[in-house]
Amino acid sequence: MPEYMDVHHNMKGLTREDLKAAHEADLAIQNEENVNFKSAWADPDAGVVYCLSEAPSADAVRRIHERTGHPADEVHPVPLSV
Repeated sequence: MPEYMDVHHNMKGLTREDLKAAHEADLAIQNEENVNFKSAWADPDAGVVYCLSEAPSADAVRRIHERTGHPADEVHPVPLSV
């Protein structure tokens, strides 16, 4: 299944607990769109969050994030990795 990296901006001040809660909200409904959220990273000072997932499409990733209340500003395919 294809991988995607999505990016959320304007998340300054995000705490570890906030990131964990948002990731867990995604995990709770990810199967409804056949998405597998693998990891999430944050830079609270810059206000940026990154999420790596496997999904059938970028739209599936977007739908999960919208439904859990933190829409992605960008979703990028990751066709190569090492």
